[in-house]
Amino acid sequence: MMQKYLMRMAMILAVLLLAPSIAQRAAAQEAQQGQQGQQPSYTLPEYNAEQAAAAEKDPQARIKKLDAFVAQFPNSTLMEYIYQFYYQTYYQLKQYPKAIEYADKLIALDKANLALRVQALQARVQLFGLAFDAKAPDAHDQLVKERDAALLGVKLFPDLKKMPNSKVTDEQVKEGTAFLEAAAGAADLQLKDYPASIEAFKAGLAINPKDAVTDYRLGLAYLATTPPQPLDGFWYLARAIDLKVPDDAKVKDYLRSRILAYEQPGCDSQVDPQLNELLQLAANSPDRPATYTIPSHDDLTKISQASTIITVIADLSGGGDKAKTTWLAICGAEFPEVVGKIIDVQKSEGYVDFMVFTSANSDEMQAATMANMDVKVWTAPKPAGTPAPNANAANLPPVAPQPDVVRLSKDDPIRFSGMLVGYDPSPFILHWDQVKVDPSVIPEKAGGAKKPMPRRTPQH
Repeated sequence: MMQKYLMRMAMILAVLLLAPSIAQRAAAQEAQQGQQGQQPSYTLPEYNAEQAAAAEKDPQARIKKLDAFVAQFPNSTLMEYIYQFYYQTYYQLKQYPKAIEYADKLIALDKANLALRVQALQARVQLFGLAFDAKAPDAHDQLVKERDAALLGVKLFPDLKKMPNSKVTDEQVKEGTAFLEAAAGAADLQLKDYPASIEAFKAGLAINPKDAVTDYRLGLAYLATTPPQPLDGFWYLARAIDLKVPDDAKVKDYLRSRILAYEQPGCDSQVDPQLNELLQLAANSPDRPATYTIPSHDDLTKISQASTIITVIADLSGGGDKAKTTWLAICGAEFPEVVGKIIDVQKSEGYVDFMVFTSANSDEMQAATMANMDVKVWTAPKPAGTPAPNANAANLPPVAPQPDVVRLSKDDPIRFSGMLVGYDPSPFILHWDQVKVDPSVIPEKAGGAKKPMPRRTPQH
C-alpha cells in the first residue's frame, strides 16, 4: 500500500546520500586551517587516509579503505566523517542494515558536527523502511531505536539555525520536523503505542496538514486504540483519500468496509452516500468537527426497535438528518401486518403494484386519495436473474407468488407483511418488496363485496 510512498522517499534519500559530502567540505576547511598555521585536530596521515577514502569511486574498495582507517586511527577526530562515508557507501551497496548501523555510530557522537548528526538522523529514518523486517527477532528493538532516533531529530533540527553562518530556513526546519514526527508516529504505530503515535502524527500534521500518508496512518491509529475512536479514524482516512494517498482506491474500499462494520445498516448501499459526504467534508477541514457524527450499530438498533410504519413514514417524509438516520436503521427491515387502503392498482407481467395509503387514523385512510406506499406483490415466480432490491432480500428465499391478489381493486383494504426496499422523498412514496398479502383481505371473486378495513395492531 505504501510502495509508491517508499519509492518517493528512496529518491529523496538518494539525493541526500549522494550529494557532495559535508565531510569533504569540513575536512578541507580544517586542512586550510592547518596551512594557515592553526593546529589541526588530526594528523596528516589521518587526513590523507580520509581523503583517499573520499576519492575512491568503487564502493567495495571504499569500504576497505574505511575499515583500514578505523583500524589505524580508532580515536581520530575525523571519525564522524568516516561514519558518514560508511553509511553513504552501504546505501549505494543496498546494504541498508549496515547503513543504519553506521548512521547510528555517527548519531551517538554527541560532540560531532551538528549538521552531520542531523543528516545522519534523516538518513537513518529514511533507510529504516528499506531495512526493517517485521518478522525479525529484534523487530521490537528496531522500532524503538527508530522512534527514538526520529524524536532526537525533532529535538536537534531547530538547532541547525543556531549554527555559525547557518543558511537553514524556517521552512526547512518545519519540513524536517514534520517528517521526523511522522516517522516517530509510524514506529509507535507498529509498536502498538497508539496514544503516542496519535500525538506524533498530529504534531507532524500541525506543521504539514497535507501529508496524505500521515493522515492515513493517523486514521489507522485512531481505529486501533482501545476503545477505538472510529469517527476520528474515518475522518483521517477520508483526508488521506482526498489528498491522493498512494493506493487511494484501496484505502477508500477499506474505509467503506470499516464504516459498514461500524454501522451495520439495513442496506449496505446506504454506506455509499455517507462515504461520499464524509469525503467532501474532510476535503475542507484537517480535523473532524465536533458536530460531525455517524450513527453506530447500537444507535440504529435502538431506532429500529422503536419504529412503527407510522413513525417511519413521519421520519422519512420529514427529511433532514432524521430521515437519513431512520432509513439507515430500517432499510431492508421487515414489517408484519401493515394495513392500508388501495388508491390505485398497476398490473404488470408477473406482479402487481398496489398504490396504498396508510395512516394511524382509520378515517384518514378511508378519505385518502393519494398513496404513500408502493406495494409490489408477485403474481408469478420471479424470472431467473431478477436482481434483488437489496442485499437483505438477496439472502432470503423468494416469496411464494399470489396470483389471486389480482382480485384486489381500488378502494379495497389491504393487510400485508413485507420488506422496505426504498422511498421517494417528494412526492413521498415508500417502496415494498418480498410482500405477502393476508389472504383474508382478498375478495373471493373479482368485483366481489369489499372487505371491511382491517384494524391496525398498536405496534404496527
